Amino acid sequence: MLKKQKKLILTEDHQEAMRRAGRVNGQLMDFLRPHVKAGVTTLSIDALAHQWTLDHGHKPATLGYQNYPKSCCTSINDVICHGIPDSYELKDGDIVNVDITTIVDGWHGDQSETFLIGEVSEEKRAVTQCAFDCLYAAIDALTPGCPVSVIGETVVPEAHRRGFSVVREYVGHGLGRSLHEAPEVPNYGRRGNGPRLMDGMVLAIEPMINLGRKEVFHEEDGWTIVTADRKVSAHFEHDIVVRKDRADVLSSFDEIEKVLQQQKRKV
Repeated sequence: MLKKQKKLILTEDHQEAMRRAGRVNGQLMDFLRPHVKAGVTTLSIDALAHQWTLDHGHKPATLGYQNYPKSCCTSINDVICHGIPDSYELKDGDIVNVDITTIVDGWHGDQSETFLIGEVSEEKRAVTQCAFDCLYAAIDALTPGCPVSVIGETVVPEAHRRGFSVVREYVGHGLGRSLHEAPEVPNYGRRGNGPRLMDGMVLAIEPMINLGRKEVFHEEDGWTIVTADRKVSAHFEHDIVVRKDRADVLSSFDEIEKVLQQQKRKV
């Protein structure tokens, strides 16, 4: 087990390469953000992501990954993850998760954000806020040597406290030269379970929060995952590297970070 974990720990140079991949991926999200609005098709969002990535000399990681056909995932309302961009026009009241992954000099940056389109219901706003808060609570809970189950120990009680459920079938993951690496990073689990997180490990953390039940359904396209009860779902994703005294965020939600800072100043 120790030898297996040792392979997951990146050198300082490799961590810096992952920081760059995270920054580039964050810049792509910042570019896309003003385009994610009512009247825009998810296919056009995909086209923008694809072209921006190529124009900046990088590669969209999802395109062709296990035969996935697009350069990003767009998951609307009751779609939990892996929604395929198409001709659907976003409309007022929708929520949509945009999940992007960029290969930068052989290293992967991976993040997602759930957008509120126009005026949304209080339920949709609340479950989206919960997913966002659970992500940051999980990041804040990480310390070197802690078991990966700390993430689930943080996410599940917070989601349940607000009356929501946590998806179990789809989890976060290690990240590096491959899009999905060990260890799996579940958003649930028993206290003390799973591998211990060591200084230098890079993870993608992505709690998926459902308004209704936690069960999921697989659509016939082989990719799209929806809630079994067809109630809405939201999730956010950050890449982090475990450090000696904290978890550093590698990806970026620049605009969201500004809002967070403003909120802190008001407290």
